[in-house]
Amino acid sequence: MNHPTLPQLRKLIGVANYQFGRGAGQVLFNKGVGVICSRRTGRIRYILRRNRLIATLRPRDGYLALTMAGARIILENMKEPPNLVSVRDDVSEFIEAGGDVFAKHVVSADRCLRPAEEVIVVDQRNHLLAVGRAILSGNDMQYFKRGVAVKVRRGVAESRSKRQDALQDSDYADELES
Repeated sequence: MNHPTLPQLRKLIGVANYQFGRGAGQVLFNKGVGVICSRRTGRIRYILRRNRLIATLRPRDGYLALTMAGARIILENMKEPPNLVSVRDDVSEFIEAGGDVFAKHVVSADRCLRPAEEVIVVDQRNHLLAVGRAILSGNDMQYFKRGVAVKVRRGVAESRSKRQDALQDSDYADELES
């Protein structure tokens, strides 16, 4: 793991601010941030904070894919967290286990949310349940009564049950320890 250079840090902050709104970059990347770059291309691949994976920089579109730790940082440190989808409490266990969010279970969604954007899923009491990718817009999530609204990438229960992050299973585990 390396400390990001100033241009790398500016890029990460800019992407986070664009993707999650003004101030998100400073919240995510303010202290103890490190990056792991691709060995083949030299581009940023993983972003860590205090040796915990908080996001992956997706090579296809250049956006951040949050981990549960990254979503938690945003929820705890931003007054009005962006890209938030709130679901009914009675389906929270299903979503925590990694199940997709169906439109009929959505209580509220960020109105600015567009399809294919990164989403933070919470229950009605604002407890973190999952992170994923929006399939519908924020408005459509509230009005549709059928279909998948959010494709969940990882739920809280999945994160708890796994002893190691996906990063530690990769070739970069030895770089983390050094």
